Amino acid sequence: MKRLYLAAFLLGVSASSAAMLNRVDIGNFSTGSLSGWESRSFVGQTKYNIEQQDGQSVLMAKSVGSASGLGRKVTVDLTKTPFVNWSWKVERGLPEIDETKKSGDDYAARLYVVKSGGALAWKTKALNYVWSGSQSRETVWPNAFKPGNSKMFAARGSEDSTGTWHHEKRNVREDFKKVFGKDITSIDAVAIMTDTDNTGLSAIAAYGDIYFSAE
Repeated sequence: MKRLYLAAFLLGVSASSAAMLNRVDIGNFSTGSLSGWESRSFVGQTKYNIEQQDGQSVLMAKSVGSASGLGRKVTVDLTKTPFVNWSWKVERGLPEIDETKKSGDDYAARLYVVKSGGALAWKTKALNYVWSGSQSRETVWPNAFKPGNSKMFAARGSEDSTGTWHHEKRNVREDFKKVFGKDITSIDAVAIMTDTDNTGLSAIAAYGDIYFSAE
């Protein structure tokens, strides 16, 4: 199931010595690289390719009734680099669907962070930063399939324009505390997904580089 997203898939945890720095690079798409990223398909195959836009390499995602994601196993020390930074653009968004229900659990773009439960898989938590087509920015709601383990956070919402790049900076430690009521000091995986399997619609999004920073 895609709902906890790459939970079993992503959680063979690997340590990152880069966590000792003030910046931890996760996705260096601007260099044309997908090094370290693994694909996982749930329904069909969303197409992910490095493409050129405005003279820069970005990761393009095209979904037609599909749900597959890219994930990277990496431990990030949130006491040192709590801020996740990324840029994204939705070129073809989704209409106003009820994202709180299973039939509407689709997103033109999402980035999520995973905290492993270790041997206790049911304790694994996923915080999904989504580009919502129906919710307002900063709205939080339970994932329709895994309400206790996976939460949705509208980093961009229905009021935001498509066809335009948006740059994000979120304090993962603070957001995790707000959403789950838990103070975590590290995360174990990062993933992205553009999916339209529940609605059968299509969506196109572009992702820029992803990194964690001290401030």
